[in-house]
Amino acid sequence: MTAERRAALPGTPVSGADLADVALTWPSVRTATAPGIISDFVRDEVTAPDGHVLTREYLTHPGAVAVIALDDDDRVAVVTQYRHPAGFRFLEPPAGLLDVIDEDPLLAARRELAEEAELAASDWRVLVDVFTSPGCNQESIRIFLARDLAPVHRPDGFVLHGEEAHMELRWAPLPELVDAIYAGRVQNPTMVFGTLALHAARLEGRLDRLRTPEAAWPARAVKAEADARGSGAVTL
Repeated sequence: MTAERRAALPGTPVSGADLADVALTWPSVRTATAPGIISDFVRDEVTAPDGHVLTREYLTHPGAVAVIALDDDDRVAVVTQYRHPAGFRFLEPPAGLLDVIDEDPLLAARRELAEEAELAASDWRVLVDVFTSPGCNQESIRIFLARDLAPVHRPDGFVLHGEEAHMELRWAPLPELVDAIYAGRVQNPTMVFGTLALHAARLEGRLDRLRTPEAAWPARAVKAEADARGSGAVTL
């Protein structure tokens, strides 16, 4: 592209350290809450910088972790999971909620991998951190890459229940999984995010430069602050 054509496009160039989401909260008051089992449906009155008050309704969420488990033959461990709201049985990575207060995300990921796939891993990295639908849902997910896999038994006392009781573990070749995503056959967002992040990291030779499992996850601190502000709202 020529300099003239580039200059004619709207917008401001951004690069380097400016390529970052910014933790920012406009003043708000929670006016109503409809409690749920996992998520609450809430209504906030939000004051924009120009003084206008906006009504925003959304779902709270405890957050989650997911695991892209890659074996030595470049296969990814996937589980089949029925999701009633969507009306699909999805191919998904092992994943679970961060519903234990102050639980370390890596410990939660290790637990989910053992519970859902009966696998352990000795090499852990952070692939990506994502918000699944930030316009209407508070859910943030940390997606780990797990390698050097080995079979393990499920934790003592753990019993699959609900949809998990009908879950099946399968092994998908990474290149075919990528093809299935681009063909529209695999749609679970965590599966898509994690698979394509792994594919890109492989192509760029950055697997061993991925973040360590202890890397900062700002979404967790922001959520804690939001939860504190939202206490005391009227229950619907």
